Amino acid sequence: MIEVDDSTSVDGAGMSAASRGADTPSFSLPPDAIKRLGELEGKEGKGGLFTSDLSVNEFLLVKEVGFHPRGLVLGSSIYHIGLQGRSWTSNQELSSLTQAMYTARELAMSRMEAEADVLGSDGVVGVRLDINFYDWGQHSAEFIAIGTAVSAQDGKSWRTPEGKPFTSDLSGQDFWTLLHSGYMPLGLVMGTCVYHVAHQGLGKKIGQIGRNTEMENFTQALYEARELAMERMQEEATRVGAEGIVGVQLVEKSHFWGSHVIEFLAIGTAVRPIKVDHVIEPPQMVLSLDT
Repeated sequence: MIEVDDSTSVDGAGMSAASRGADTPSFSLPPDAIKRLGELEGKEGKGGLFTSDLSVNEFLLVKEVGFHPRGLVLGSSIYHIGLQGRSWTSNQELSSLTQAMYTARELAMSRMEAEADVLGSDGVVGVRLDINFYDWGQHSAEFIAIGTAVSAQDGKSWRTPEGKPFTSDLSGQDFWTLLHSGYMPLGLVMGTCVYHVAHQGLGKKIGQIGRNTEMENFTQALYEARELAMERMQEEATRVGAEGIVGVQLVEKSHFWGSHVIEFLAIGTAVRPIKVDHVIEPPQMVLSLDT
């Protein structure tokens, strides 16, 4: 059995968005990345070409709300995910695997933020977190974070209280709506839980044949795993001083572990009010002409 490095345990939110990169090993951006970012940054403050994965509508809305795209930024970490012993008949979190998934994503996020720092941007919008598996790396996966770095056109700093670029997985349209409502992204917050769902005993399987009945063991396992992921996401948001989380998604995947081991990921954008006396504009009625 391959062992997972579990020198760090999952305590609540694991690594928070506020401390991202503080405890990760030193890593230098590749020379080609530095060259690419330098070309985007431009010379003598004149600014260079920008790149972006925003759609045309998103690009225009981000510009209208006072931010300019600086460049597409990304971070990557190829991480070996080991194995962990489990009880065939017990529902339980596999804490070492949970920590591995946390750490790999945080490494990718911290490197994406490092690229945004090179561009001197205020934040990153439209962040996507992907996982790729390759044939040449059994039990290994590439964790990728990618988004568009943006800078405020008003010359003010819109960074987090820790001086880091804000991150958000909101679309350009949602980013526009959020700012017009008097709120600002603080950071992408997440919580994860890798959970082993116990097998049912033969007696229970036989007893359920031909009957409509709740499978309480499975219900309890999935309930608990989701709650752990959501609790950790909320703890991250609390640590960065957020007022709330918007755009929350709950993603469930088995990856390569098999049907009885599932990762539950809760992810969303932590937000804060721009000013205390902000006023949320009333929504406008839109009539669809679709038949």
